[in-house]
Amino acid sequence: QNLDQFQQEPIIMNSILPYVKELVADPNQHVKSALASVIMGLSPILGKLNTIEHLLPLFLSQLKDECPEVRLNIISNLDCVNEVIGIQQLSQSLLPAIVDLAEDSKWRVRLAIIEYMPLLAGQLGVEFFDEKLNALCMTWLVDHVYAIREAATLNLKKLVENFGAEWAQNTVIPKVLAMSRDTNYLHRMTCLFSINLLAPACGPDITIRMMLPTVIAMANDSVPNVRFNVAKTLQKIGPVLDPNCIQTQVKPVLDRLNVDTDVDVKYFASEAITGIAA
Repeated sequence: QNLDQFQQEPIIMNSILPYVKELVADPNQHVKSALASVIMGLSPILGKLNTIEHLLPLFLSQLKDECPEVRLNIISNLDCVNEVIGIQQLSQSLLPAIVDLAEDSKWRVRLAIIEYMPLLAGQLGVEFFDEKLNALCMTWLVDHVYAIREAATLNLKKLVENFGAEWAQNTVIPKVLAMSRDTNYLHRMTCLFSINLLAPACGPDITIRMMLPTVIAMANDSVPNVRFNVAKTLQKIGPVLDPNCIQTQVKPVLDRLNVDTDVDVKYFASEAITGIAA
C-alpha cells in the first residue's frame, strides 16, 4: 500500500507472488498460518481478474491445508475476496471446500464457517441457499460441541431475518420442531433454544400457531433440564404472545411446572410466572 498505485500490481505479480506461492506449501505450519492471515489482503490490490487467476487457487489450497489455523485464517478473511470478485464467483470456486469445512474436526473452524453463513446466504439468495447450504445449517444444530449448537441457533435467527417469516415456517421451523422428539435430550433442548430466538423474528402468528404447541408438549419431558428450559422459553417468548394466549395456554403450564418434583424446574417456573406477570 506504500507503493505508488501504478506500481503495486506489477511489483506484487512479479516480485511477491512467486514467494507467496512457495510459502503456501511451506512445511512450517506457523509460516502457513501467518500467510493465511494476510494473503486475502492482496485481492483488493490485484483486482478481480488476477485474484481469480492467481489467488483463488492458493486460497483453495489453504482451505484444504492439514493445519486448522491455516483453514481458519482463510475463512475468517473471505470478506476481502468477496468484495473484489463477488459472491457468485467466490461460491462457485470455494463453496465445495467451505461445505467440507462445515464438518471439520476442529470445532473453531466449524464455528468460523457458521459465523460467515448469514453473509453468504444474504448474497447468494434464498434459492441457492436452500439448494446448497440449508441442510448444513440444520446439521450444526445437533453438533456434539455446545458452542456450535449455540452459534447454529443464532445463525437460524439471522437467516430468518434475511429470508423472512414465510421462508422460516416452510423451511426451518418444521425441522426445528422435529428435534423436540429427538432421543437425545441435548437436541430437545436445542429445539427450545432455537424457539427462543426464532419467535421474535417470526412474530406472534407463527409463534402461537406453530411453536407454542411444541413448547407446551415438552413440559411433559422426562428430563428435568428440558422441563425447566420449557419454563425459561415460555418466559422468553412471552412478549411475542398475546395476553389471552398467556392466560389460557402458558400460565396453566407454568402453574403445573411450579409444583414439579424437581427443585430446579419449580424455581424456573416460579421465575417465569413472576416475569410474565411483570
